[in-house]
Formats: sequence, C-alpha cells, structure tokens
Amino acid sequence: MTAGRVVAFDLGTKRIGVAVSDATATLASPRTTIERSGDAGRDRARMAELAGEEGAALVLVGLPRNMDGSHGAAAKGASAEADALAPLLDVPVLLVDERLTTVTADRTLAARGLRAPARRRVVDRTAAAVLLQAWLDGAAGAGWRAGRAP
Repeated sequence: MTAGRVVAFDLGTKRIGVAVSDATATLASPRTTIERSGDAGRDRARMAELAGEEGAALVLVGLPRNMDGSHGAAAKGASAEADALAPLLDVPVLLVDERLTTVTADRTLAARGLRAPARRRVVDRTAAAVLLQAWLDGAAGAGWRAGRAP
C-alpha cells in the first residue's frame, strides 16, 4: 500500500467541514464546507463526490467523543454516518477522535483577527484541517506515509 491524499470530514448538524492533505499526506488544508441539506443520503453522496474529486486514498471522519473518552449520542451518530459513507467509497474510512477541534479552530481564527460572523463561515473546514493535521502528525499518519494500512 502506498500513502496518498487523505480527506477528512468534521460532521456537524448544520455543516460538514472538509479538509484534504497534500499528495504526500504531510500537510492538511481546509477545503470546503458542505451545508447539510436535510437529506443524509444526498449529503453522503456529496462527501463521496468530494473524496473522489480529491483523489482520496483514505477518508477520516471525526468522532466527537466526550471529554472522558466515552461515546455519547454525537459519537454514535458519527459512527453510523461513517458506516453509511463507507460503501460509497473505494477507500478505507476511519473514525478519528475530534475532541476540541472546533474549539481549537475557532481560537486560531480569532487569533488571526476574524470576527465571529467570518469565523462561522470557515470554522468547520478549519476544524476538519485541525483533525486531519493531528492525525497526519501522529503515529497513524506516520504509518500511513510509510505504506502501512490504517
């Protein structure tokens, strides 16, 4: 297996943040935000379409665990969403801990001087990039770059 581009989704109730890595799976960049349509199947089809457009070799879906590491309703929903997305893709789908990604993204954007309305427009894709960069920088990302299966 050869490492390749990784796409990450930060699932929200109103929006889905999307981030992508470079081809070497080293650097994460915010890509876009998908506005929830109210039709989960349509939203998943758009996610699969974006993953294909980016040439994803791996897809990450944020898993919003509780601060104590347990899985609440949001984590169970994200897991179900990942399970429903997987058959639409020809690449592996992994759940990745996303605790505090939105908080980190919002603080980073605020530090850059973005006011609240501007932050709301980009926080979801920025949170996806935070999630993806953390994964890329960790042992799993290093293993992925070394050619090990996720």
